[in-house]
Amino acid sequence: MSSSHRMTRRRSIRATLLWVLVPAGSVFMVAAWVVHEVLLERMTRQFVEQRLRDEAAFLERRVRTVGAEGDADAIAPGAYFQEVFHHAFALRVGERVIKGPERWHEALDALLNHDATGLIAPGTLPGEGAGDLVALRRVIDRGDDTTVIVVAQDLASLRASQQSFHWWTAAVFGALLVLLALAIWLAVRLSLRSVDQLGQALAELRDGRRERLDVASPHEFHPLIEQINQLLDSLDQRLQRSREALANLSHSLKTPITAVQHVLEEHDRPLDEATRHQLAERLGSTLSQLEAEMRRSRFAGAQAGKSACPVSQTRDLIWMLERLYPDRELVLATELDEEARWPIEEQDFNEVLGNLLDNGAKWARNLVRVEVAQTTDWLEVRVSDDGPGVAPDQRDALGTRGVLLDEQTSGHGLGLAIVREVTQRYGGGVRFQVAELGGLGVVVWLPRVVQL
Repeated sequence: MSSSHRMTRRRSIRATLLWVLVPAGSVFMVAAWVVHEVLLERMTRQFVEQRLRDEAAFLERRVRTVGAEGDADAIAPGAYFQEVFHHAFALRVGERVIKGPERWHEALDALLNHDATGLIAPGTLPGEGAGDLVALRRVIDRGDDTTVIVVAQDLASLRASQQSFHWWTAAVFGALLVLLALAIWLAVRLSLRSVDQLGQALAELRDGRRERLDVASPHEFHPLIEQINQLLDSLDQRLQRSREALANLSHSLKTPITAVQHVLEEHDRPLDEATRHQLAERLGSTLSQLEAEMRRSRFAGAQAGKSACPVSQTRDLIWMLERLYPDRELVLATELDEEARWPIEEQDFNEVLGNLLDNGAKWARNLVRVEVAQTTDWLEVRVSDDGPGVAPDQRDALGTRGVLLDEQTSGHGLGLAIVREVTQRYGGGVRFQVAELGGLGVVVWLPRVVQL
C-alpha cells in the first residue's frame, strides 16, 4: 500500500480521542453499573439478615416475658404479631405451634423441624415458595420444655424492588453516559480549536497572507510555534544574505573589470610588461574577492589569522581607479609603513576602500584624498572629495542598501551599504560628514580586536 493511501486512512487527533474516550467512558459506566448491582445485592442481604436477627431477638424476649407470667395464650398469630412483624414467623413452645402467614405454613413447618440454627439460605428447604425464603432459626432451652423461634423473609418482593431500582439506575447511567460523551466531544473540540487555528495560520503563511505564526495556542504548542518562527527567520536571513552576497559580488567585480577593460581598450598606450603585471594582479584580486564572497556565505565576520596591508593595498586601488577615472587625481596621505598590517581580510579591506574610492572619484570634480591612520586599537581611513557633497538631511540615508540619491548617476546604491555592512561585521563603523575639500567625507574605523 502506498504512503498516500496510508495517509488518507489515518484518523485525525479529534477522531482518535473520541474513539478512545467515548468507549472508555462507556466501559466505565457499565463497570459502575455492574458494581452497583453487586453492592446493592450485598447491602440488601445484610439489611434482611440484620432485620431477621432484630425480630428474632424481640420475639425471644416476648416469649420469655409471656412464658414467665404463665400467659401462653397471649402468644397467638393474631393482631399483635400481624401488626409488629412484616415477615413470616413460627413459634413452637412445647407442643404449641404458632405460625403465619398461612401461605408459608409448609415452609415454616420444615423450618421448625430443621436441625440447623442461625441463618438458613434460600433454596435449602422443601415446600411451595420455600425457595424465596431466607430464615433465622433459634432454639431456646427453658429446662422443662424447648422453644423454637423461626423468622423468615420473602425475597421475591425485595428482588423485584431491587431489580426495578437497578434498571432505573441503568437509565440514569445511560443519561450520564450521553452527557459524558457530549462533554468529551466538547472538551476535544475546544482543546483542538487551537490546532485548527494553527492549521489556518499555516495555510495563510503558505499563501503569503502572513509572515509569522502568532496564533494564541496552549502552552504545549509554544515550542513548536517558536521553532517554526525561528526556522522562518533563519530562511529569511539566508535568503537576504544570498541576495546581498550576489549584489555585493556584482558590485565588487564591476569596478576592477571595468578598469581592466578600459586599459585593454586604450589603443594609444602600449601594453608594457608593468601594465601586464598590474592587470594580472587586479584579476587575481578580483578572483580573491569572488572567493571571499563565496566564503562569506558560510561565515559572518573575519577569518582568524588573516590580515591586510592597508598602505600597499590602497596604492594598488588608487592605480586601478586612476585608469578608470583618468581625469581625477587620487592622493594618498599616510605616515604608516608600507608593510604595516591590520587584522582584516585583504578582500574585505579592498572591498571597503574600493567602494569609497569609486564613490569619491565618481562625484569628485578633480581631487580625491585618502588618509590612513593607525592607533593602538583602531585603524582609521578617511576618503574625501571636492565634489558637490551631500545635504545634511540626506546623510542619514547614505549606507542604506539600494538608496541612490542621484538617479542621473549610474549605480545601484550598494557601494556605501557594503562599506557599512563590512565595517559593522568587524565591530567598526562609518561616519559621513563634510570634507575639508568641500565634498563628502567618509570616515571608516576598524578595531584591532575583531568582534565576531
